[in-house]
Amino acid sequence: MTNLPKGSIVALITPFHEDRTINFEKLKELIEWHIVNKTDGILILGTTGESPTLTHEEDDDVVACAIECANHRIPIIVGAGSNSTQTQLEKSLKYEKMGADGLLLISPYYNKANDEGMIRHFTTVADQVHIPIILYNIPGRTGCTISLNALKQLSKHPMIQGIKEASGDISYATNAATLLNDDFVMYSGNDDIIVPMMALGSSGVISVLADVLPKTTHNIVFNCLNGNYKTAQQLQLDNLDLIHDLFMEVNPIPVKEALNMMGFHVGKYRLPLYEMSEDHKAKLEATLKARGLIA
Repeated sequence: MTNLPKGSIVALITPFHEDRTINFEKLKELIEWHIVNKTDGILILGTTGESPTLTHEEDDDVVACAIECANHRIPIIVGAGSNSTQTQLEKSLKYEKMGADGLLLISPYYNKANDEGMIRHFTTVADQVHIPIILYNIPGRTGCTISLNALKQLSKHPMIQGIKEASGDISYATNAATLLNDDFVMYSGNDDIIVPMMALGSSGVISVLADVLPKTTHNIVFNCLNGNYKTAQQLQLDNLDLIHDLFMEVNPIPVKEALNMMGFHVGKYRLPLYEMSEDHKAKLEATLKARGLIA
């Protein structure tokens, strides 16, 4: 049976100083805040954490900081994916040794892969690690989908224990749900369809919304897990405007802006991400005020 967490796993931002170097003290502060506010797991080095613009040395430093700070109080899942299978393997082995509780592995982007290549891309790592792997299906960023045929075979591997399904395609998710069991789980990768994905049997969400509303995101998931779908549905709909605003520009631009507006001082972002438009900032600020998150 998988020991991956149920609930809300926050796709954590990477905080920066004004000079865009990593703010490790702020990273620790955010982890502590999430532990207090009912987040059920933390994903670091995801897209929301701006992993494409961190150096390998910075990756290692972020992982070490997060694992040390968490100190087994909350699961730390680490994004170790790459479009190079060898790089992915090296990162995965390193993060396992450092104490990660699980790995998130994305499908190969740009160079893509055929089905057999995709299967071997993931099983090369799965055959050599001893911590759970979550596959990451997000064709909007990678340009390729983990086919249902490949997923069926991958789901049988004892170390491949879940999928973050972020295609937004409910038909794909419904077919993926036929593969779920005690050894293979699914997480919603889209905050706007947490409840529908939970109704299909998901164990939770890997969430951007949780960066700003950790308790609410936890509550959406656990109301579903406890069969209280009406309450979960209302929470989902009540926060839909904020969810949409957090994606009105490329993630994580809006969520970092939201956290800064909320007083967290997490810094800006690295190129090629750039300043949010003034119109979008005004809209986000109005939404945060309406939700009572800022004065």
